[in-house]
Amino acid sequence: MQAREVKKLYYSIGEISQKTGLKQYVLRYWETEFSHIKPSKNRAGNRVYKESDYENIKELKELLHNRKFTIKGAKQYLKTKHSENSVESKSLDDPKMLKLIDTLDIKTLKNIQKSLNDLLLILEGKAK
Repeated sequence: MQAREVKKLYYSIGEISQKTGLKQYVLRYWETEFSHIKPSKNRAGNRVYKESDYENIKELKELLHNRKFTIKGAKQYLKTKHSENSVESKSLDDPKMLKLIDTLDIKTLKNIQKSLNDLLLILEGKAK
């Protein structure tokens, strides 16, 4: 008979290590490198992982081991993915967010224009 996997609220680092096939020291290192992996600690000071932590670790393992991302590349990928998700979900529904994005775009364009004008003045000064 096949053993059924029990859904638990919290997992120990040993259980996560066994489920993912990763060494415990790798999990502890990833905690220091990736801000979205933050297990809680129980009264004894042991790490307790939630299901969301487990899912994040599986995604990270996929990026680093299977898709051959570097740690830096994985950080950038997750940052970009997270920012796209948060901006898309907020900007599509919230008119205030759209106005803020437009304001930021206008400020950015004005800064670019000022920088180009300053550069033009420098170039004109050297041409004389």
